[in-house]
Amino acid sequence: MSLLCQKDLFQLDKDVHYLNGAYMSPQLKSVEAAGIHGIHRKNNPQRITQDDFFSSTESIKRQFGKLINSLPERVAIIPSVSYGMANAVQNLPLNNGKEAIIVGEEFPSDYYALADWCKSHNKSLKTIPMPASPENRATEWNAQILASITSDTAAIVISGIHWANGIIFNLKAIGKRCQETDTRFLVDGTQSVGAMAIDVEDCQIDALVCAGYKWLLGPYSLGVAFYGPVFDKGHPIEQSWMNKINAREFSGLTDYTDTYLPYAARYNVGEFSNFVLCPMLDTSLTQILAWGVNNIQDYSKELSWPLISFLQNNGFDLEKEGQRASHLFGVQMPDHIDPMQLMQTLRSENIIISVRNGALRISLHVYNTVEDVDALVSALRREI
Repeated sequence: MSLLCQKDLFQLDKDVHYLNGAYMSPQLKSVEAAGIHGIHRKNNPQRITQDDFFSSTESIKRQFGKLINSLPERVAIIPSVSYGMANAVQNLPLNNGKEAIIVGEEFPSDYYALADWCKSHNKSLKTIPMPASPENRATEWNAQILASITSDTAAIVISGIHWANGIIFNLKAIGKRCQETDTRFLVDGTQSVGAMAIDVEDCQIDALVCAGYKWLLGPYSLGVAFYGPVFDKGHPIEQSWMNKINAREFSGLTDYTDTYLPYAARYNVGEFSNFVLCPMLDTSLTQILAWGVNNIQDYSKELSWPLISFLQNNGFDLEKEGQRASHLFGVQMPDHIDPMQLMQTLRSENIIISVRNGALRISLHVYNTVEDVDALVSALRREI
């Protein structure tokens, strides 16, 4: 299926060229409606049943499972990446290596979680920096990451693509290497899941965490996480009564138990049945599955071609095709252009992008139009 522009389904201002989905997605009209319905629902709380506390997230888990090829039972509801990553890092084994690995300039929530674990357990944190040379940078970076994973590596934390520049990490090769070395493989899918394909089984991922307000097109402060079999007996970072085996028996909640619900349920955030946010995320996941992530990626790729051609022909530095994502990529400026000043200039023309790690970060989705790309190309042409 070839997707056409879907901007009419969103709430974007008509005069804004929003090329910044990696910062925060605009809102689908259907997602807004689901949230409003959720607000109204609590006007009459007698209509919210005990079963609703648990059934409200079943569809989210099922749909997210389809996105990443996971059983719904292995999906947990989380409020943030930091929460989901903390659950995984806290349950890393202490006897299978003296170091942990992270890539250079990884997102702070991932870095802080792993750095704190290393400090607390006297482990070394090894950073694999991005190669300085632009020549085959992604290939070289992936090779260095793979070579760094040894039997002394307790864990690696990495994103599906680099959050600032869109470089694609070879998750399948990394997962295979982690299996060989008994290394826990933790992935931040926030900037990839929902816009490009990812398979936790094929990549042998142990845990994958994902914020909901970017490429999942959902609300802020609600996300999802996958936890594989190595975390089935783990200890969650909070003790929510809703995650216990007897949680549905409201009349017997003080029959205290140490037994959790099976699989990933122990890692659900407390009060996970958010009656406003959950329907919103469920609605956005329904739409993403209807479009298909491969179609979203293809749409972004086709839409970006005039921009990519312009950048390559005018002294801008970006990764080669196949080594960068199509929905998110970073662009290094020619020396005479200040990226922060450029961002402000573009904003004054209603062209919205971000600067991350000194690069112009451009992110496209199905709400973007040919006119959005043309506006950015025209503005950059004036700058050079």
